[in-house]
Amino acid sequence: MTECRPPGGRPKNGYDIVVIGAGSAGFSAAITAADEGAQVALIGHGLIGGTCVNVGCVPSKTMIRAAEALHGARAASRFPGLGGEANVMDWGRLVGAKDDLVTALRRKKYVDLLPEYDGVSYLEGAARLNGQGVLVSGTVIAADKIIVATGSSPGLPDISGIENVPYLTSTTALELIEQPVSLMVLGGGYIGCELAQMFARVGTKVTLVTRSRLLPEAEPEISDALARYLADEGVSVVTGLSYRAIRAVESGTELTFERDGRVESLTAHQVLFATGRRPNSAGLGLEDAGIRLSPNGGILVDDRLRTSRPGVYAAGDVTGRDQFVYMAAYGAKLAALNALHGDRLVYDNAAMPWVAFTDPQVAGVGLSEAAARAAGFEVKTSVVPLDQVPRALAARDTRGLIKLVAEAKTDRLLGCQILAPEGADSIQTMVLAMKHGMTAKDLGETIFPYLTTVEGLKLAAQGFGKDVTMLSCCAG
Repeated sequence: MTECRPPGGRPKNGYDIVVIGAGSAGFSAAITAADEGAQVALIGHGLIGGTCVNVGCVPSKTMIRAAEALHGARAASRFPGLGGEANVMDWGRLVGAKDDLVTALRRKKYVDLLPEYDGVSYLEGAARLNGQGVLVSGTVIAADKIIVATGSSPGLPDISGIENVPYLTSTTALELIEQPVSLMVLGGGYIGCELAQMFARVGTKVTLVTRSRLLPEAEPEISDALARYLADEGVSVVTGLSYRAIRAVESGTELTFERDGRVESLTAHQVLFATGRRPNSAGLGLEDAGIRLSPNGGILVDDRLRTSRPGVYAAGDVTGRDQFVYMAAYGAKLAALNALHGDRLVYDNAAMPWVAFTDPQVAGVGLSEAAARAAGFEVKTSVVPLDQVPRALAARDTRGLIKLVAEAKTDRLLGCQILAPEGADSIQTMVLAMKHGMTAKDLGETIFPYLTTVEGLKLAAQGFGKDVTMLSCCAG
């Protein structure tokens, strides 16, 4: 164990809070507690910074943007009189630039922050709970309160033969020093869809395989449309199947599956598993400490982020829910404040936005139509295709739609999902609308700037009572 403790700090075995995990959740908890005047032991194990900056959001989104640049040049012909072409000239240089960005942000947003907080002592080592506190490399770290924020790792599907097959995860796929010739992506969630499209755009032959449909939590209209758009770009999308076996063959990897009562197989040079993430809860001594886990290994917490053991809290991906970096930071902040000030704050994800960085982007907040009906609401919906949004017409890119869900009796907005090239930057408007209890009528009467994607929300709100095809520009 190594320790960086500021001069004058609390002695090694006495802290107000011990935070296990040095990713976004861990840093959020530690900084919040230090700002409240607490003495904090922040325990990290491995690469500081966690998933997002090292192997998740930052590296994937910069590679996705690079692939979008290629696609943008090739798609220039949608404008009459234009043409364009672009190709990967140096894969190693592209990956190297991604690594440089990761290194820079890890240092700026994590490593260099530690000296700025006198109340935080950073300890390096594997942590385990015991009766006296937290055991780190043989040393007991005592604390009044403990916050577990150890994140998650790529999970593996349950397929016969998987232990004998070389495979990629969302982490290792972004570390490849050579571009794959062909790639089979298993998993139709946001990670699988993002990486499948990214690799296809850089020239890899991609097959995307999933047991249900793409983005199963998304509205069916959006899932079906995204599948068509990926197919238009050359991604072979295979849905609605059950895995039977996987094995290494001379040409790479072969997957055998059953679909519509028939046994089929697919082969690719490499295979990428993008079938979800597993909470990093093993090896921490949680069950011995009386901390209950969910079937997926996530730490069970209540709405104050309290575990089943008094004085121990958990936040972020290790809880197995809301696995987004911003929700990890939010939850960890609440956990720290509750640990210090008596559990006053409630975790609230009712207006939690989510985004899949495909192109078109998929973004949502609140309840889908199916989820709203399952919750007992009598609902009404409005769907506006992007060919009714002037911004999309001007951009000559009408891929997508906007769907609103509202309560029929009260007109209160319950949810929204957007499929649009710039959809991610529009969803926050709906977050604010729902957070403040707006009705569809309120949204439809709000002033929006013309020739923006977000204006589509106004049109969708008006669509509950009007035929938007009959409106003039900016009408209503």
